[in-house]
Amino acid sequence: MDLVIGPLDLSAHVDEALAVQAVAFGLGPDEVAVRRQIVLRHMTYPGARALGASTAGRLVGFVYGMPNDRTHWWSTVVEPYLRANHHDHWLDDAFVITELHVHPAYQNRGIGRSLITTITDSAAEPRSILSAIDTESPARALYRSLGYRDLARQVLFPSAPKPYAVMGAPLPLLRR
Repeated sequence: MDLVIGPLDLSAHVDEALAVQAVAFGLGPDEVAVRRQIVLRHMTYPGARALGASTAGRLVGFVYGMPNDRTHWWSTVVEPYLRANHHDHWLDDAFVITELHVHPAYQNRGIGRSLITTITDSAAEPRSILSAIDTESPARALYRSLGYRDLARQVLFPSAPKPYAVMGAPLPLLRR
């Protein structure tokens, strides 16, 4: 596979990226429309950046994130859960992995690992945080292998059908 990982102008390629996310995450058209507006807003935040994984000119995976800001919606939702576990300091000086998705036909090839390690390698922050559905999954196993650990579990996001876990890792991430 001739895979290229590099900077992605996510605002210009939002529909391609969300098509990958829709397949990987099982999103319907209404959810994609809502997420489209969220992604476009996120990409205006200071320090927000994205990477894409492409093969034969087709986007097959992407990651984006930004320095955390306690006033952002995600932080306001997870902060009480982190505080209850004495981990709310993780919201300071952290790079948030906002989304990481790889098309199912390209999973288990190290693409997700390459995307997340590459984007965090250039982070100025000393740690990274993210949220993932709170079930044992290949994604959670990947995050653990990189040094992420659970900071809070059973985190409920409004309108999300399943609880999430908030995970954090010191940077740089572990390598195999």
